[in-house]
Amino acid sequence: MTQLFSFSLGLGTKNNENQWLEVFYPKPLANIDADTSEKLITAVSIAGIAWNGGNQVIDLDETDLNQLADALVTHQQIDIANTATKLVSSKRSVVLTVLANDDKPASVPEAYLKLHLLSHRLVRPHNINLEGIFASLPNIAWTSDGPIDINELPEKQLQARREGRWLNVKCVDKFPVMTDYVVPSGVRIAHTARVRLGAYVGEGTTIMHEGFINFNAGTAGKSMIEGRVSAGVFVGEGSDLGGGCSTMGTLSGGGDVVISVGKQCLIGANAGIGIALGDNCTVEAGLYVTAGTKLTLLDENNDTVKLVKARELNGQSGLLFRRNSINGTVECQSNRSAIELNEALHSHN
Repeated sequence: MTQLFSFSLGLGTKNNENQWLEVFYPKPLANIDADTSEKLITAVSIAGIAWNGGNQVIDLDETDLNQLADALVTHQQIDIANTATKLVSSKRSVVLTVLANDDKPASVPEAYLKLHLLSHRLVRPHNINLEGIFASLPNIAWTSDGPIDINELPEKQLQARREGRWLNVKCVDKFPVMTDYVVPSGVRIAHTARVRLGAYVGEGTTIMHEGFINFNAGTAGKSMIEGRVSAGVFVGEGSDLGGGCSTMGTLSGGGDVVISVGKQCLIGANAGIGIALGDNCTVEAGLYVTAGTKLTLLDENNDTVKLVKARELNGQSGLLFRRNSINGTVECQSNRSAIELNEALHSHN
């Protein structure tokens, strides 16, 4: 029995050459059970939509949508049927994206669906295949008139000024702002432009103005983010990333090493990590611990035990990293204080 990885109806933007620029999926499905998968596949067949049995992107017209909506209702898939009905009168192009498996994205609609799954919290970072996603995504001008193909931007700017309007180009990037597509429940985001689509923002997370979360990265739950959560980095419940701090992502020098932050950790202001932290770890303000940083291990009496490189402590819990203010060496010892976030500051009610 076939079991689909993901299935969703979306609508988006194409350029003048009929190429997809972006797609918005209002209610994507992921890791679909076998029974629901069979009902969806049958509905698609009844509607006369040609699905080849694999990962496929299918443009739909008004007739397709009406027939698909009726077939979905017949097979008790009411939510998706309602979405199909709402898209019938869309002024933008409508697409059905079916992912039979989690192969790497091969098109713009497939890439956008996977990014939506992350930001909708349907899958967690590192649990979805994003290999080659940069090649699938075009570089786009994100403007006050919506997404525009870079090559078509000059004509659009001229047209806007002829109409007495100002076309504001907010950014030029492959990834859009997450909140233009998905606003997860129970979060606070002070500066929405600093969170990319494809970020997984756990319920209870606060992201302050200088906080940043990349795609395929994020937080498990209640956390304070005032620093940078780079691509591939996942932050555990109750952790605090101080102002201006940084985590080394797999795209910024970390290679294939997966950097993560455990539960109830503190990375101080302007500090950073190039190794994974276990639970209850602290990195003092201003200290950047890379994999090659030489550490002096101290016992409970502050006596030296041995010298190690930080990579040897990768993923270990209960550690305090600090710099000796007298001789400048980087020291590590057991962390005796646990980090607890202020309940009042993190209430999102």
